[in-house]
Amino acid sequence: MSDERRAAEEAVRACYSTWSTTYHDDYYGPDAAHPPVHRDLLLGLLAEHGARDVLDAGCGPASFLRHLAGTGVRPFGFDLTPEMVAEARRVIGDDAAVWEGSVLDAAAFHPPGQPERRFDAAVCAGVLPHVPAEADAAVIGALASAVRPGGLVAATARNELFGLFTLNRYSHRLFLELIDADALRHAALPGEREGLERGLAELEARFRTDLPPVRTGEGGAPGYDEVLSRAHNPLALREVAVAAGLRDVRLLFLHFHRLPPLAAEAVPELQRRASLAMEADPADPRGLVMASSFLVAGRAP
Repeated sequence: MSDERRAAEEAVRACYSTWSTTYHDDYYGPDAAHPPVHRDLLLGLLAEHGARDVLDAGCGPASFLRHLAGTGVRPFGFDLTPEMVAEARRVIGDDAAVWEGSVLDAAAFHPPGQPERRFDAAVCAGVLPHVPAEADAAVIGALASAVRPGGLVAATARNELFGLFTLNRYSHRLFLELIDADALRHAALPGEREGLERGLAELEARFRTDLPPVRTGEGGAPGYDEVLSRAHNPLALREVAVAAGLRDVRLLFLHFHRLPPLAAEAVPELQRRASLAMEADPADPRGLVMASSFLVAGRAP
């Protein structure tokens, strides 16, 4: 394991170590900022596939797995953070069904001592933001290798193209990536550098870079926005899935925003109603820029 990967995983582990008993309510509870749309999408995909068992890679405190109760689908999962694993085992009630592991370790996608074990489906929700860009293909490949031939593979990610819509720090970050500001600085001649910096400052002034607030941690642990928490281009991640051999690859969008966040401040209830109405069609192509998250799903070879 490289020092860079070790440091990144240690930071993510620390971030989530204080979150094990509240994470589910924060993202699945009645007061969550968004309804858990991905839960319903995943449940629908499992039912459509006829899955009898499912592996949740990066399962947290059994955030999704606990909702399989009564569906006839047997839950399995692993997570990087020991505190999350302990909470997941408490919720699931089956220690053997949940183990500690990293999505960057291909062996973690199989139960300890069962390297040949395969599942009908493998899902990965809320984990890809914490994966280095160069590891995306390996994680998607490991998900595909964890299922039986034709098995379902589904993973959620934050939508990088949402920055084309938000007019806040996400937009500013996306613009800097699109123009490759560092490369421009390197290419600028001595007489151009001051002008370039003025232009970049003018660009930054067009966005509310103070929003959304940076999510910090508790008890000295780093927060979500203080560890690796990338967004993904949906079109690019779909190509990663195709390159991994997945068939019938689909993009499904979630957490729609009918208005850009800044425009919605004056009409929050209208924003919520209109945004929730858009969730009825996760294939709506407007989701490419109007949804903050997405799900890529396909079938293994």
